[in-house]
Amino acid sequence: MKQYSRIILVALLATGLCYSFWASAGWLQLCAGLALFLFGMQCLEEGLRQLAGSKLEQLLGSSTATPGKALLFGIGGTMLLQSSTLVSLLTIAFISTGLIQLAGGIAILFGANLGATSGIWLLALAGQNLSLSPLALPLLVLGVLAAFNGAKSKAAGRIVLGVAFIFLGIDQIKEGFSAFGGELDLSQYRLDGVAGALLFTAVGLLVTVVVQSSHAALMLTLAALAGGQLELVQALAIAIGSNVGSSVSTAVVGSLGGNRSGQRLALAHVLFNVVTASLTLLLLAPLTWLVKWLTAQVGIGDNSLLQLALFHTLFNAGGVLLFWPWQARLAQWLTRWLPDRPEPQVLITELAADPREPERTRARYLNERALDSADAAAGAVVQELRHLGRLSLEVICHALYLPVDQLGKVRGDEALLQAPPEDHSLDAEALYQRHIKGVYGDLLSFMGRLDVPLDEAHRAFWVACQVAALQLVDAVKDAKHLQKNLGHYLREPPSTVRQAYVELRRQLLVLLHEVYELGRSGLSDEAWNAQLQRIDEQAAAFDAAFRDRLFAQVRLRELDGLQTSSLMNDLGYVSRIFQSLRNVLLLGEGQEPLRALRRIESGIEASILVEPR
Repeated sequence: MKQYSRIILVALLATGLCYSFWASAGWLQLCAGLALFLFGMQCLEEGLRQLAGSKLEQLLGSSTATPGKALLFGIGGTMLLQSSTLVSLLTIAFISTGLIQLAGGIAILFGANLGATSGIWLLALAGQNLSLSPLALPLLVLGVLAAFNGAKSKAAGRIVLGVAFIFLGIDQIKEGFSAFGGELDLSQYRLDGVAGALLFTAVGLLVTVVVQSSHAALMLTLAALAGGQLELVQALAIAIGSNVGSSVSTAVVGSLGGNRSGQRLALAHVLFNVVTASLTLLLLAPLTWLVKWLTAQVGIGDNSLLQLALFHTLFNAGGVLLFWPWQARLAQWLTRWLPDRPEPQVLITELAADPREPERTRARYLNERALDSADAAAGAVVQELRHLGRLSLEVICHALYLPVDQLGKVRGDEALLQAPPEDHSLDAEALYQRHIKGVYGDLLSFMGRLDVPLDEAHRAFWVACQVAALQLVDAVKDAKHLQKNLGHYLREPPSTVRQAYVELRRQLLVLLHEVYELGRSGLSDEAWNAQLQRIDEQAAAFDAAFRDRLFAQVRLRELDGLQTSSLMNDLGYVSRIFQSLRNVLLLGEGQEPLRALRRIESGIEASILVEPR
């Protein structure tokens, strides 16, 4: 029903828009110009990102060494990409995955706001009387030709096409306002004082939110100002609103991402823009006088377009000067206002099987904006693999009919190991469907959607991540099969076959504990490898001794053939579960980006696994 309602709403909006185009040629030309401008911005952004490859992420990662470097990166990145929103969202992705710190991200945001002022200067300098279409036509031809000569050339061609469409869009917007001037004259809506300023600030905020580009909103404002549909004071108020509107996308993405670090940076962006806008509105009259006086001093006092550009720069620079001394304190306040969510002691909290269709557990760390950067995406995947590893270990514990806290004990509780399963024990198949499958699917989908240039190290990383996720899922699937016979024989009276299953249960718990401890250890490579070899030898010795004991018991007629075949199969499941988990540990060997994968199995926090007092 909701889907049909959405389709009907979209159809009505499209019909209304088409009717408005038929009713007003000027309105159609204005909207077409805006569409060309936005498409050109999109092409320019994509081309620059493809051409830069991972250099932009490398610069971002190294730009937070000092606040000054972070500020310069924000200015330079925004001037290059001509999108403060993209720089802000990329910074949120890096903070969310732990690649940069909050204080550095705040400084980058300050720089992004300053860098955004470069766009309006270029648009204002182009003027209302200069036609850019003659320049756009040869650029279109060159941009298309460049697309046929390799990936780098295609990215460069995308940039050239972006510039061409921006030029065409600017001319269409100017002509559209000229044709539309008789029908739309915002200058007649004069409201004195605060009411008028607030009205046009709200207009600027709304337009920026709708078109998702402060540059597009300011381009419309410049065209309306040059065409006489706006007065200077109204245009200045719209510029203030567009600044606030540019932080809305950041706020929405930061809040939906669910990561506290990203939410803090999004809140910092909103606070910066709202406080700066509020103070600018209070000082609008003296700032307007200052802009007119400064432009008069250099002989451009009659150019309202450059006055708007200067005003936009002044109030953003004033905001940076106001906030700069407080950035470290602001980071502390944001951490206090939005503290980290306490990690739940146990992820799988159900106590009994739910007859209703349960809601699947989904990925927790796969922020869509992280896909803009190979490094940010890598950080998000490592965090999600830890989440999947923690879920996998909990499901394996439930498959053994044991509490999760047994993983942290050097020796498992012998009474629990000997005890039969409780009546309300959870089924590993149901836990797999509910808690593993959804997260695994989200991981594969996320990794498949990454579409940025990758160097050899990153390509190796993605392959290792895919293998790690598959190994964790395979371990859970083997545990599902193990649970069937384990539950059946543990519920029987004491016997040789029952005692053999107790031994399998004990051995797997020991191996899980060893893998857990190795994963969270800070050993040197030599000591780490020696410890892994010791665990391998211990597992191989158990397998050999267990088989010998089984066949000795067959000869003594303590086990029959069916019981022996079940035990041999389930010994194989125990071995495969251990091998899958140890293989995940080995994926990080020798590669710095992958070493963090060793800690996947240690996802169950140490505080959970402390021995009970």
